Amino acid sequence: MTSRAPAAGPPDDGVTDEVRSYLAEALGDAPGPGEDYFATGRVNSLFALQLIVFVEARFGLVVEPEDLDLAHFRTATAIASFVAAKRAATDAAGRR
Repeated sequence: MTSRAPAAGPPDDGVTDEVRSYLAEALGDAPGPGEDYFATGRVNSLFALQLIVFVEARFGLVVEPEDLDLAHFRTATAIASFVAAKRAATDAAGRR
């Protein structure tokens, strides 16, 4: 995974809360919406894969190889922005 900035997109539809609930279950407590759980050592690269699988399954997205940027998954807010951006891109592609 690289460390570029996440794709722009406002968090919406309670995605941040859903991600935090998943993290609470997986980690024992929910990190703050902007807490970088990778930087604090709470998670590792294996968990990153589990997080990607959760995002794909829960939000009906396909995380493409070009999406494998750690910045998209570092915080619950970053994940919500990523989900919003992917949804917007899918919607835009569907309108073509």
